Amino acid sequence: MWSRRVRALEWLRQRDPDYCVIRHATRVALVACLLFYGFRYGLNSTIMATYALFGTIATGVFAQLPGGPAHRARTLLAALPVIWVLIAVGTVLAVSTWAATIGMLVVGFAVAFAGVGGPRLIGLVGAFQISYILASFPPYQPDTLPERLAGVTLAVVLVAAAEVWLWPGPAPATSAQRLGGAARSIASFVAALADLLAGQPAAGEAARQRRATAAEAVTQTQMWRLPPSERATSASRRDHALRDAATDLHQTFRHADWLLQAHPTTTDVDAARSLRGCAASLRHSGDALLGTERASPDRAVSSEHQQPDGGGSATTEQLRVAMIVRSLARHTDFVATAVRIAGGHPGNTPRQPGGTHSFWYLRRSTPSLYWQRLRIHLTPRSVFFQRALRLAVALAAARFVAGALDLEHGFWVLLATLSLLRTTAAETWATFRRALAGTLVGAAAGALLLLASPGQETYVVILPLALGLALWVGPLLGLAWAQAFLTLVLIAAFAQLTPTDWHLAGVRLLDVLTGAAIGVVTGVLMWPKGGGGELRRYTSAYLDAGAEAIEETVLKVVGRARGQQALAAAHRAQVLTDASFCQYHLEHTAPRPTDVDWEAALAAGHRIVRGAERLGTGDQDGMLAHRWPGPTGQLVRRAQRLRSDYADLASRMARGRLHGAAPVAQPARGVVEQLHQIIQGDNRQADVLHLIEVDHWLADLGRNLDRIPAPAQPGRGNDPPEPSGS
Repeated sequence: MWSRRVRALEWLRQRDPDYCVIRHATRVALVACLLFYGFRYGLNSTIMATYALFGTIATGVFAQLPGGPAHRARTLLAALPVIWVLIAVGTVLAVSTWAATIGMLVVGFAVAFAGVGGPRLIGLVGAFQISYILASFPPYQPDTLPERLAGVTLAVVLVAAAEVWLWPGPAPATSAQRLGGAARSIASFVAALADLLAGQPAAGEAARQRRATAAEAVTQTQMWRLPPSERATSASRRDHALRDAATDLHQTFRHADWLLQAHPTTTDVDAARSLRGCAASLRHSGDALLGTERASPDRAVSSEHQQPDGGGSATTEQLRVAMIVRSLARHTDFVATAVRIAGGHPGNTPRQPGGTHSFWYLRRSTPSLYWQRLRIHLTPRSVFFQRALRLAVALAAARFVAGALDLEHGFWVLLATLSLLRTTAAETWATFRRALAGTLVGAAAGALLLLASPGQETYVVILPLALGLALWVGPLLGLAWAQAFLTLVLIAAFAQLTPTDWHLAGVRLLDVLTGAAIGVVTGVLMWPKGGGGELRRYTSAYLDAGAEAIEETVLKVVGRARGQQALAAAHRAQVLTDASFCQYHLEHTAPRPTDVDWEAALAAGHRIVRGAERLGTGDQDGMLAHRWPGPTGQLVRRAQRLRSDYADLASRMARGRLHGAAPVAQPARGVVEQLHQIIQGDNRQADVLHLIEVDHWLADLGRNLDRIPAPAQPGRGNDPPEPSGS
C-alpha cells in the first residue's frame, strides 16, 4: 500500500510539477461553486448563477494567460470591460437567430483575429467568445442585462483575486528568464576562454565543461520549449528585442565554440582582455534579463573597441582568433542593446550597432508595431486570418443550426465547436473522436444519475466534485476524461437550474455531436492544412531574398556594385517571416516533424541581414580588391556559389523537398590559409581584418546552410538549434 502511494505521488509530481494543475483546479472550482450556490440558493437568481458559473469557466479555464499570478489577475481585470460589451451585444442580438448568427460571425472573427497581437490577446480569445455565445441565446431578455453583468463581473473579480491569494502557484519560466540563464552560462564559458588565451594551462578543461553547460542553457531558449503563453511572440518592442537577444546569444555561443575548437596555442593578452569585457557584458545582460539589476550602458560595456592585435606580424592562427573574437564582441554588443530595449530603456542606448535595419522597431510606437502585425496578417494568405475566419464561420454555422432547429441548450453546440475545432482537419478529427468517447461516458453516467436520483440535492454534492475532477484529471489524463467530467458538470448544474430528467444527458450528447460535426466539416472545407504552409512560403522567400543580398554585399565590398536593394528586400521578407514564425508558435504547443528546422532557417536569414548591414556600410568599398585582387575574386566566386545554393534551397523548401538533401560542400580553406603573403609586411591591420571578416561571414553562411534541412526530430540534435530573430 505504501509503495503504491509513493508511486502515485511520483507520477503526480512528474505530470504536475509544483502541483500547478491541482492549484488551478481548486481555485476555479471553489470560485465557481461559491458563486453558483450563492446566487442560486442565496439570492434565488438562476440568471446570475448561470453567468457566474460560465464566467468562471470562461476566465478560469478557457483563458490561457501569460505571467505570474499577479500579472494574470491584472489581465483578467483589464479584460472585464470587453466582456461587458460582448455580453451586452449578445443580449441585444438574441432577438433573432439571424441577428445572433451575423453577430457571431463578426464577433468571432474580430476576437480571434485580435489574437495575432500575442499570447496575452490570444489567451483571452476563448473567454471573449464564450461571453458573446452565452448571451446570444434565447430567451431574449434585455431587461436581465444588469443581472448578467453582475454575475460575470463577480466571477471575473473572484477568479482574479483567487489567482493572487488562493494557493497561488509559482510563475512559469519566462522567455527573458531562460535567456538570462543562457547569457550567464555563456559569460562563464567566455571567461574560461579568456583564461585560456591568457596562458592558464588548466583553463582548457574548464572551458570544455562550461561549454556543455552553456549549450544546454542555449537549448532551453528554444521557443517550443517554453509554455505557449510565455513565448516572446507578441508584436511589442520588448518581445522583438527578446527574439533579437535570443538570436545573438546563440551566435555568441557559436563563436565561443569555434574559438574553443580552434585550439589556440599561443598566448594573446589583447584577445583575452577583449573576451573578459565580453563576459562582463554578457553577465550583466543576464542579470538584467533575470531582473536582478537594471540594464544600463555604463555596465553593459561595449567590446567593439577592444580589438585584438592583427598587425603585419600576425600569424594565420592569430588572425583567425582575432576575427572570431571580433565577431563575438559584436554579437555581445547586440545582446546588450537588445536587453536594454527589452528592459524598456531604449533612451539609454548610446548607439545602434549594425546598419539601419538593426533594431528597426526601436523608434516605433507600440500601437504602430501592433498595427503592422495586424496589417501583415490581414490577408487570406495569413494562417492567422484563415484560422480566425474558419472559427468564425464554424461558430456562426453552429449558432444558426442551434437556433433554426431550436435545440435545447443550444449553447452547448457552440461550446463544443469552440472546444474541438483545431488548426488542421486531421487534428480536429482526432480531437472529435476523443471528445465523443468522453462525452458518451459522461452522458451515460449522467443519465444513470438522473434516473436513480432526480432530486436537486444529489447534484449540489456532485457539482463541485465533477468540476474539480474535470479541471484536474482532464489536463493530466487527456481530452476524453475532461469531456466526460465536463458533461457531468453541465448535467449537475442544469439539473439545479431547471426541472429536468434523464433526457438531459441525451441533449448533451446530441449537442456535442452537432457542434463537433460542424467543426469537422468546417475544418475540412476551409484551409485544412494549418499553418505550416504559410511559414514555408515566407521562409523560402526570405532565404531567396537573402541569397541575392549575399552576392550584392560582397560585390559592393569589392567595388563592383552600389546600393543595397537586395538587402532592403531581405529585410522586408525578414519582418514577414518573423511574424509568420510567431504565429506558427502561437498555434502549436510542441514541435512537429518537418523537413525544415525553422529556427535554424530564420537564424540563417538573420545572419545574412546582419552581416550584409555590417559589411555593406563601409566607406572603403573597392579598397580590398585594389590591394588583393586574387583573394577578393575568390570571395566573389564564393558569394556567387552561396547565392546559388541558398536560392536552390529556398526553391526546394517551397516545394517541400528538403528531406534527404545532401550537405553543401564547403571550401576546405579560406583566403587566409591560402594566401599567407597578405598577412606579411606592412599591411594595415584594419584592411586585413576586414578581408578576413568577409571570409568568416561567408564561411558561417555556408555552415548555416547545412543546418536548415532538419533531422528526423527537429531541434533535438546534439547542437542547440538557432533561436529565431526578427
